[in-house]
Amino acid sequence: MTPFELGIVLLSALLHAAWSVAIKGSRDPLAFNVLQVLPQAAIAVVLCAWIDLSGMPARLWLLLLGTGIAHGLYLYWMSRAYELADLSLVYPIARSTPAFLPLIAVPLLGESLSPLGGLGIAIVVVGIWLVHAAEGLRWRALLDRGTVYAYLTLATTVAYSLFDKSAMADLDALDWSHALPRAVVYYFLIELGCSLVFVPLALRRTGISGLRTTLRGNTLGVLAATGFTLAGYGLILEALRTAPASYVVAARQVSVLFTLGMSALWLGERPGPLRIAGAAGTVAGVILIGVAG
Repeated sequence: MTPFELGIVLLSALLHAAWSVAIKGSRDPLAFNVLQVLPQAAIAVVLCAWIDLSGMPARLWLLLLGTGIAHGLYLYWMSRAYELADLSLVYPIARSTPAFLPLIAVPLLGESLSPLGGLGIAIVVVGIWLVHAAEGLRWRALLDRGTVYAYLTLATTVAYSLFDKSAMADLDALDWSHALPRAVVYYFLIELGCSLVFVPLALRRTGISGLRTTLRGNTLGVLAATGFTLAGYGLILEALRTAPASYVVAARQVSVLFTLGMSALWLGERPGPLRIAGAAGTVAGVILIGVAG
């Protein structure tokens, strides 16, 4: 990975951390995320009318259905976790996907895992344990609603990562003559599927009044967070164009440390030494997985 590639990945990680802080700092994370999702879903509808997608095979549409459901549940459970627990607890758990993805990808997709990769997974598990240890090593802390939602968020990220991996392989095999890159079109199709799942679930709790209140009080925050998402995704696409995917995923995990610092500066959270060590452990473990495989 060149210094330029590393730089844009780290900038993407910083933007993702800022996006998470903006959601956590809002009064109503569910309403905040609905206001982010709807414009992107509208763009997806326009794209569907503009781009001929009739050549996409049925398997690819099924994968899009699966990842849309997983993304919708991810956004819902992440919002609920942010409502109920500290960002410094939720984020390291939710972003530890690369450690658990191989446990499913190896038997399902036939991928291999090196001994150093296995060590990386163990380090991440220890890191998550240390994050919980900040709560006093109470087993009941694992059943706190905020923690449960954090693990549900992790489960959905593993699920949609598997769907997306298979879908992107199928999409890459298609003849593509559209002006927009296939990855961009795929992203907005995911957003459309995500919105169909997430928005009804969110509105059951927040209601239209919650949307109005959030929009009146935090319009700039919603716009900024949406910009963070789009810019961060664009940077990752650019990095993936030339850099090894495993290195990109590993370097982006630094967002955990960015989020830890931002949560202290802007949200007033005070993560103790154990939680900081645990967050650092998840980053170190994922980097080891990305480098060693």
